[in-house]
Amino acid sequence: MHVMQGLVISMVCLCPAALAAAETPVERGKYLVQFGGCNDCHSPGYFFGKTTPESYLSGSDVGFQLPSGTFVPPNLTPDDETGLGKWTEEEIVNALQTGVRPDGRVLAEIMPWRAFAKLTTADVKAIAGFLKSMEPVSHEVPEPLGPGEKPPFPVLTIVLPEGMAAPGK
Repeated sequence: MHVMQGLVISMVCLCPAALAAAETPVERGKYLVQFGGCNDCHSPGYFFGKTTPESYLSGSDVGFQLPSGTFVPPNLTPDDETGLGKWTEEEIVNALQTGVRPDGRVLAEIMPWRAFAKLTTADVKAIAGFLKSMEPVSHEVPEPLGPGEKPPFPVLTIVLPEGMAAPGK
């Protein structure tokens, strides 16, 4: 009886370790993207409750209007024209860890890159690998707008209380 209990306990303790060891970096990246809620901002239809698997992570149809301007979360699929297709995995890793795009622009302050920067390099590389492994989806999002520019698309507006300066000002 004690031997059987020992076997059951060993299986319960060791099986998750064996499963984790079998996980590929791309599978890990997919898990981290799902856990991180990337879909919430980077998939069209999310804010209207109408996402589709075909448009997963292909860029939002709703912008974020901030004191610094209006930003639409971009297409994260590897589409060469509208997504991350021309970015290398290293450039994706760098953007997630530093908040700076390959072209030198800083990511919108609503993008939680500071949280991604706390992940291990292996985890950030896994995210980049997963994003590069996806099917490309052609879906162009509008370029950022400056403060005061009126967006021609739906937005979620961040309103600061009266007298409060925008972070970093």
